[in-house]
Amino acid sequence: MAQGTARIGKDRYRTEIEVGGRALVADEPAALGGQGAGFAPYDLLLASLGACTAITLRMYADRKGWPLESLEVALRLHGVEEKRIARTLTIAGLDEEQKARLADIAERTPVTLTLKTGLPIDTRLG
Repeated sequence: MAQGTARIGKDRYRTEIEVGGRALVADEPAALGGQGAGFAPYDLLLASLGACTAITLRMYADRKGWPLESLEVALRLHGVEEKRIARTLTIAGLDEEQKARLADIAERTPVTLTLKTGLPIDTRLG
């Protein structure tokens, strides 16, 4: 399954992340005291949901032999205390019935289900 590491030093909020053998940087924007040197944590959450949605829907369309030309997954995080994600699918190359089916499938992608149902997190000291 997935595995990753996040390391932070004295560079304020800049965080070096390694996931799946690849590296990326997270940071907070300057308005929140960071340097804007990387993705903010919620940006990474939206990226995960967007990638999972796009990949899952592409796989489904390919399996069905549908002529999916392109798919855009637009995501926006709303709310302060009670957060909510708005997801808009823009699909080219399919008829309305196929588009509706992909919208239905989007509600059951692995990351979607994880976010909707929650995920236990066990924290311990190393």
